Amino acid sequence: MRLLLHAIFIIVLALVTFFGLGPVLLADGSSTERIITAFIVFILYAIIVFFYRKSLQSVNNNRK
Repeated sequence: MRLLLHAIFIIVLALVTFFGLGPVLLADGSSTERIITAFIVFILYAIIVFFYRKSLQSVNNNRK
Protein backbone atom coordinates (compact mmCIF):
# COMPACT_ATOMS: atom_id res chain seq x y z
CA MET A 1 0.00 0.00 0.00
CA ARG A 2 2.82 2.39 0.87
CA LEU A 3 4.57 1.66 -2.42
CA LEU A 4 1.42 2.57 -4.36
CA LEU A 5 1.01 5.73 -2.30
CA HIS A 6 4.60 6.78 -2.99
CA ALA A 7 4.19 6.08 -6.71
CA ILE A 8 1.00 8.12 -6.98
CA PHE A 9 2.48 11.14 -5.26
CA ILE A 10 5.71 10.94 -7.27
CA ILE A 11 3.66 10.99 -10.46
CA VAL A 12 1.55 13.92 -9.23
CA LEU A 13 4.64 15.90 -8.22
CA ALA A 14 6.30 15.16 -11.57
CA LEU A 15 3.23 16.39 -13.45
CA VAL A 16 3.02 19.58 -11.38
CA THR A 17 6.72 20.17 -11.93
CA PHE A 18 6.53 19.58 -15.67
CA PHE A 19 3.37 21.57 -16.34
CA GLY A 20 3.94 24.18 -13.63
CA LEU A 21 7.62 25.03 -13.73
CA GLY A 22 7.88 24.70 -17.51
CA PRO A 23 5.80 27.83 -18.11
CA VAL A 24 7.67 29.66 -15.34
CA LEU A 25 11.07 28.96 -16.85
CA LEU A 26 10.28 28.95 -20.56
CA ALA A 27 7.33 31.31 -20.98
CA ASP A 28 7.74 34.45 -23.02
CA GLY A 29 5.20 36.36 -20.95
CA SER A 30 5.82 39.18 -18.54
CA SER A 31 7.73 38.71 -15.32
CA THR A 32 4.53 39.34 -13.34
CA GLU A 33 2.87 36.44 -15.12
CA ARG A 34 5.84 34.20 -14.30
CA ILE A 35 5.78 35.20 -10.63
CA ILE A 36 2.06 34.52 -10.33
CA THR A 37 2.49 31.11 -11.99
CA ALA A 38 5.43 30.27 -9.69
CA PHE A 39 3.38 31.26 -6.64
CA ILE A 40 0.52 29.00 -7.73
CA VAL A 41 2.94 26.13 -8.36
CA PHE A 42 4.48 26.49 -4.89
CA ILE A 43 1.01 26.54 -3.33
CA LEU A 44 0.20 23.33 -5.23
CA TYR A 45 3.43 21.78 -3.93
CA ALA A 46 2.46 22.68 -0.36
CA ILE A 47 -1.02 21.20 -0.77
CA ILE A 48 0.35 17.99 -2.30
CA VAL A 49 2.96 17.56 0.44
CA PHE A 50 0.31 18.17 3.11
CA PHE A 51 -1.95 15.45 1.68
CA TYR A 52 1.04 13.14 1.20
CA ARG A 53 2.02 13.41 4.85
CA LYS A 54 -1.59 12.96 6.01
CA SER A 55 -2.05 9.87 3.86
CA LEU A 56 1.25 8.37 5.10
CA GLN A 57 0.10 8.89 8.69
CA SER A 58 -3.20 7.24 7.85
CA VAL A 59 -1.47 4.23 6.31
CA ASN A 60 0.90 3.93 9.30
CA ASN A 61 -1.99 4.12 11.79
CA ASN A 62 -3.93 1.42 9.94
CA ARG A 63 -0.87 -0.80 9.92
CA LYS A 64 -0.64 -0.99 13.74
